[in-house]
Amino acid sequence: MDRQKTKQLRRRRRVASIRRKVEGTPSKPRLVVYRSLKHMYVQVIDDLAGATIVSASTRDTSLGAGATGNVGAAQQVGKLIAERAKEKGVETVQFDRGGFRYHGRVKALADAAREGGLKF
Repeated sequence: MDRQKTKQLRRRRRVASIRRKVEGTPSKPRLVVYRSLKHMYVQVIDDLAGATIVSASTRDTSLGAGATGNVGAAQQVGKLIAERAKEKGVETVQFDRGGFRYHGRVKALADAAREGGLKF
């Protein structure tokens, strides 16, 4: 098996392991992170209703143009998701890192969301 397929398989296993433990409820929805090479995408999801409550990404026009694949952009997205979640009345969430290691952009996003007022 080539290296890329091995990496994808390992990430899928991590995602499955995390999803067995983390479930979003109306009182404590799931904050999901997806990190691509260029962008960061975040959603707050109620799994029982199967609905996305709020979302934010580096592709949002409200963040303006600029570098999108770095720690600074991840911090902006973290602040934006916290602000939007507070508007919808969401105070506490369960953090789902989506199989990505908790460092770099993922950690920066989580820290910024905490600073914005989300509890997890």
